[in-house]
Amino acid sequence: MRAVRLKIEGRVQGVGYRAWAIVEAEALGLRGWVRNRRDGSVEALLIGAEERVAAMIEAASEGPPAARVASINASPAEDDGSAGFTPRPTV
Repeated sequence: MRAVRLKIEGRVQGVGYRAWAIVEAEALGLRGWVRNRRDGSVEALLIGAEERVAAMIEAASEGPPAARVASINASPAEDDGSAGFTPRPTV
């Protein structure tokens, strides 16, 4: 199992990125969460098998059709015990 925190920057708010991320993460069987940040980025915690987390990171670099991802910063994280993959409030 691997846990990774992503910070996704670019045109990623107001384009359905969080809803898209939930569908993608659930399809990959990942746990964790996704939320908007006040700085205009999107943050996500991905928890799952190494290859499935890697697949989500790759997919996140494209995002939904209206998104324009400029960069993704992935850093190691701790498994927070999330059940499923859910939206979180903006921080």
